[in-house]
Amino acid sequence: MSGFTHFDQDGNAVMVDVSDKDTTERTATAAGSIYMQPETMKLIMDGGVKKGDVLTVAQLAGIMGAKKTPDLIPLCHPLALTSVKVDLVCDPKRNAVDITATCKLKGMTGVEMEALTAVSIAGLTVYDMCKAVDKGMQITDIRLKHKAGGKSGTFEAKE
Repeated sequence: MSGFTHFDQDGNAVMVDVSDKDTTERTATAAGSIYMQPETMKLIMDGGVKKGDVLTVAQLAGIMGAKKTPDLIPLCHPLALTSVKVDLVCDPKRNAVDITATCKLKGMTGVEMEALTAVSIAGLTVYDMCKAVDKGMQITDIRLKHKAGGKSGTFEAKE
């Protein structure tokens, strides 16, 4: 096929066989942002959203999302994550909540998808909790920032 690892020689979707890979420590960090109206940002920062503490609920949702990645992405391996950290930071100058997630394990495959899923689910949770006051929020710029471990080594995104 074309060098994609999730297709066999006949073009059929397959889960990559990682049984011959070395077990190494692997980490990945992803990031993204959700932009909103200034009034929505103020509600989040003041704890005035009716559904509750937006940042804490989104943080927990992101962690849960990382753990559920193989249930959401069809060809992802179930992984024994050893650490998932999700941080949400309000930036009132940009009317944005910036989300960063870092996942870690010792295993035979990487954790990029888990970090990306954590950011996505955290952003979706912010949207869900605030949509009653701001349906125009935009979840943007979800991307891999860093990955380490495994045969392909370290990746650092260019800022």
